[in-house]
Amino acid sequence: MQLLPVNLAYFLEVARTGSVTEAAHALNVAPSAISRQIAKLESGIGVPLFARHPRGMTLTEAGSRLLAHARRTETESTTLVEELRTGRGAEARSVAVACSEGFARRLVPRAITDFRREHPDVAFRVDVVGRQEATRRVVEGLADVAVTYTMGPQHDVRVECAVVVPVAAIVPLGHDIAGRDRIGLADLCAYPLALASPGTSQRELFDIGAQLEGITVRPALVCDSLAPQYEFVRSGGGLALVGDLGDLGDPGDGERDTEGVTYVPVEHPVFRQREAQVQTATGRRPSWSATQFTELLVASLRRDRSP
Repeated sequence: MQLLPVNLAYFLEVARTGSVTEAAHALNVAPSAISRQIAKLESGIGVPLFARHPRGMTLTEAGSRLLAHARRTETESTTLVEELRTGRGAEARSVAVACSEGFARRLVPRAITDFRREHPDVAFRVDVVGRQEATRRVVEGLADVAVTYTMGPQHDVRVECAVVVPVAAIVPLGHDIAGRDRIGLADLCAYPLALASPGTSQRELFDIGAQLEGITVRPALVCDSLAPQYEFVRSGGGLALVGDLGDLGDPGDGERDTEGVTYVPVEHPVFRQREAQVQTATGRRPSWSATQFTELLVASLRRDRSP
């Protein structure tokens, strides 16, 4: 059942397909009906929402902003209809979480486990995505909450919590720096390194720090997934970097990716520019379960960063 206004429903389908004809086919209506609704929408708002091309239509900046609003509205409508049909309240709904891989290793699943001990009827979906994608999903209503790294101010989301997360080197046990309290960037770069790709926040800051120090670095391994980096370190290939969430190398965990390695904090002011954030949407009322889980995530992140 569709609760969206007809003009928004038609707008959404054209945005998805990039074509009035394809949208009409998907909705089983005449193309002229869709064109009229889009024209009325643009006339009412006062700006064009699509750029027309011979092979289709693309969103303008205004259209992209309306798309984010329409997707949030669509998500809320779907949730409301499901709750009305089942007769169950918001406490029983699912919670969608978008997070970077570092948070998906421990912080998020542990928070889910803690939450479900008190509320076993709440189900979760966790999408492990890039930092900007995590934020986008919250903005567009595809996720209830995001846990991700950011650099610079955030304008399109509500930042529920922001903490600076230091960077640590993943070091094999027995390595000559394994027992050190910390390591500088120049000393770190003397060893073969596994680094994330240049598009990630950690790599961007690493490259800035290396440039400031006048260091030329050629990574031995470039990989955005943590598991290959851990294996690279364990097998003696070199060192890698990871955000230190406070529980790295927790004795007794028995987690496979921490076996055979230890962690040495990397000291450089450039890494203080990156924050770990818990983000929710602005202008949208979250469900009870999403609100409660967000509060638990905030408490967990702050606890992990407490001295």
